[in-house]
Amino acid sequence: MISNKAKYALRALLAVAARPEGEALTSTEIARTHAIPHKFLEQILLDLKKSGILESRRGKAGGYVMLRPADTISFGEVLRIFDGPLAPLPCLSRNAYRRCEDCENEARCLIRRELARSYEASRQVLESRTIADALRDGQDPAFAAPERRAG
Repeated sequence: MISNKAKYALRALLAVAARPEGEALTSTEIARTHAIPHKFLEQILLDLKKSGILESRRGKAGGYVMLRPADTISFGEVLRIFDGPLAPLPCLSRNAYRRCEDCENEARCLIRRELARSYEASRQVLESRTIADALRDGQDPAFAAPERRAG
């Protein structure tokens, strides 16, 4: 299960990425439109900025814009930023591998073998699906850019 922080980060990224290129979206607009507590959202946006995904702009037309193209940001990347490793067991993690404390033999561990199957399938989807894919395939009009919304 993903954390609320990761879910809100994905909502915020989808909202910002749906805007025409270079058009900023304020944290207030994101919070109000996507039901995210504003103070919590501000920390999430700061983390996305520190990660090199978003950029903030000051001034009248200020707010947040994409620093990287939406088609280069996978769901897996965002989940790792907010929730850490995707693997259900530390011995399956590619980025944070750690042998299970009570493990007798990884090669013969049936739990590891079975969880590895589901993890690999999930990891492939999360790494291959991007923010741009979700927007392109999505049906939620709340994420549509103004000129794409049904009038």
